[in-house]
Amino acid sequence: MDFIDLRTQYQALRNSIDARIGNVLQHGQYIMGPEVAELEAQLALFTGARHCVTVASGTEALLIALMALDIGPGDEVITTPFTFVATVEVTVLVGAKPVLVDVEADTGNIDADRLETAITDRTRAIIPVSLYGQPADMDAINAVAARYQGVTVIEDGAQSFGAIYRGRKSCNLSEIGCTSFFPSKPLGCYGDGGAIFTDDAQIDQACREIRVHGQSARYQHTRIGVGGRMDTIQCAVLLAKLERFKWELERRAELGTRYSEEIRANGVRAQPLTLRTDRRSAWAQYTVLVDDRDGVQRRMHELGIPTAVHYPRAMHQQPAYRSIFGDATFLVSEDLARRVISLPFSPDLGDAQLQRVVQALGKATKEAV
Repeated sequence: MDFIDLRTQYQALRNSIDARIGNVLQHGQYIMGPEVAELEAQLALFTGARHCVTVASGTEALLIALMALDIGPGDEVITTPFTFVATVEVTVLVGAKPVLVDVEADTGNIDADRLETAITDRTRAIIPVSLYGQPADMDAINAVAARYQGVTVIEDGAQSFGAIYRGRKSCNLSEIGCTSFFPSKPLGCYGDGGAIFTDDAQIDQACREIRVHGQSARYQHTRIGVGGRMDTIQCAVLLAKLERFKWELERRAELGTRYSEEIRANGVRAQPLTLRTDRRSAWAQYTVLVDDRDGVQRRMHELGIPTAVHYPRAMHQQPAYRSIFGDATFLVSEDLARRVISLPFSPDLGDAQLQRVVQALGKATKEAV
């Protein structure tokens, strides 16, 4: 059993994917070919955002977004301690100071009720992470930001493309949204890629210039930029994958519900994370909380079930960032980092495979105690 089954997905889309890649090989425009603009138009239509800018990765999306806002030394960016490192990393790379706010114990998303105490006159942005595919409480977060001049909300939707919050699509829930097309994401390419979404024409223009080394025209460098373009072939892959993306999102929702129901019905000693009733997750991962995670993982491996941990250390516990955060403690994030474990999950996971995973988890959690 694969943790994420990309091979079955490829077989289902093989003709479309091969044809799309073949077209790129024929026209030979590997950088900024026609598929780039085509994908940007389709992604903007999907989310409802006015503008979409494809970029080289989800990390590059966050970095370019901060650069487009001219955030740098002396500025502060609020985010969560319980995230992939890129969210904090890009803040440090532009010279700003990351400020952490702890998360909700039942979702792992940033706790909007704690946000206001972290805002200072240096705060320029808030980056909530839509963890495991479920958007954070974006209306509450936007409302906090709106009370302070010059504070922009950037949704880190690396795991949540396709998710819905109160009837609106992830990546179009704030002034800027960013996502990742890393192969394991809900919509993933066959390498790296990402996108930035906004309704603001000036931000859109800035992001487009920054991704091509700050060029407003060829060899006319009006901004400091990066080499942040998404390869044409990766855009072609995503255009093919969009053909069944709606079905995949529906199947992910079905599997997420089934996992939680089966875990509870079978008395498995694992706690599913909460899915808020006003949201639909994209289910980038299916994650539960367990005690003695090392023991559970070891036993699951023995039973032939792959698992993963997203994430085993909170940001303030990472060696590279201790000089920034010092002895700070974020108790909820630390507890989640000790207990989270993700189970095999992809839209092509079969019902029998799901049952096998739940049975193995039941044995592993019982024996690990």
